[in-house]
Amino acid sequence: MKRLGLKLSLNDPRWGKDNKPQANEGKKPGEGPPDMEQLWRDFNQKLNGLFGQKRPNGDNNNGGGDGGAPRPDISGGVRATAGAIGAVVALIWLASGSFIVQEGQTGVVYTFGKVSHTTGSGFNWRWPYPFQSDETVKVSQMRMVEIGYRGNIKNKQTRESLMLTDDENIIDIQFAVQFKLNNPVAWLMNNRDEEDTVRQVAETSIREIVGRNKMDFVLYEGRDKVAFETQQLMQQILDRYASGVLISSVTLQAVQPPEQVQVAFDDAVKAGQDLERQKNEGQAYANDIIPKARGYASRLQQEAEAYRSMVVENATGNASRFKQVLVEYQKAPAVTRDRMYLDTMQQIFSSASKVMVDAKTGSNLLYLPLDKLIAQAAATDAQAAAARAAAQAAANPPSSTTALPSDLMPSVEVNRVRDPRSRDSLRDRESR
Repeated sequence: MKRLGLKLSLNDPRWGKDNKPQANEGKKPGEGPPDMEQLWRDFNQKLNGLFGQKRPNGDNNNGGGDGGAPRPDISGGVRATAGAIGAVVALIWLASGSFIVQEGQTGVVYTFGKVSHTTGSGFNWRWPYPFQSDETVKVSQMRMVEIGYRGNIKNKQTRESLMLTDDENIIDIQFAVQFKLNNPVAWLMNNRDEEDTVRQVAETSIREIVGRNKMDFVLYEGRDKVAFETQQLMQQILDRYASGVLISSVTLQAVQPPEQVQVAFDDAVKAGQDLERQKNEGQAYANDIIPKARGYASRLQQEAEAYRSMVVENATGNASRFKQVLVEYQKAPAVTRDRMYLDTMQQIFSSASKVMVDAKTGSNLLYLPLDKLIAQAAATDAQAAAARAAAQAAANPPSSTTALPSDLMPSVEVNRVRDPRSRDSLRDRESR
């Protein structure tokens, strides 16, 4: 105010006045208010001086209360003030066209409501309103919509979650879809309600996929396949809509039958599990008993084969022995007949339990321990058979070509009791 030459002291009789004589010079201090018009004129004069404008000459028509002195023209000052204010307003208006786009966002610029171009992250400028406007879109943010529930699985949306399967059963599915933007212009211009569009497309896709499959497939082994096919179908539909959406994942939160039939469904599931358990037990029993039966059958077959071989070999040996005896009989018939008779009688008596005593000796007292004699004879025969078996085993070692396991083929002991009437006895008699 001092630079403008204004005096604000109330004790100054010329407060608010110029050094020139004025009409109110004869007044005493404090007799009237300061001349505001004069203040305004002084302000304009100083402002014109600052902008380099010359002070206009006085005009007699503007005289009046100044005692005939010329008054300055204030029109130039008003124009300068208006220009300065207009310049400030213009600068503010131009500055309003600047905007900042954060990292991970994309700026979309509209010219008279039509998309003109997009901008990247950083400081950007556009023409201010009403020529252009801008809007920022988060393209790197992962967005999510929920179908069948809101916020929590317990907060169900029955109208969205209940679906019909291919086998005419109703199933309750709750899932979430995660997506992000790959075209911000299409996201803003081609969608009226963006998230609701994605939700409706997700519901449509899951209903189509579920309608193609059976209930058990959707509930158990086909959950991952249903989610994958739903994601693909959603992407195809959104691409046809040109919505600018890229589906990242489809996650099934809960897949179950409706609550009204949950108890009956659990009973059916338990019955199916019991059926599978019984099948597994039956299969386990079959796996246990069938190999045993096959082993037993193989053992019987091997025993029969061994018996057949034994009979054939015995018959072959007997035939060969008979031929040999025939040759000897042809050489000495009488001797051969006697020997055969004696051997036969020996065999008969050795197998009989009776004892013949010659009474011609004249002894009246005779003690015969028959039981001990019979036991001794049986022990002698057993030792002879064991010796023959050992000799035969040493002569013919066991073959390892076809043999059953020891646990499947039990040991068969064949105790051959020598028949006194057999050809072996005859051969022993001949050797004697």
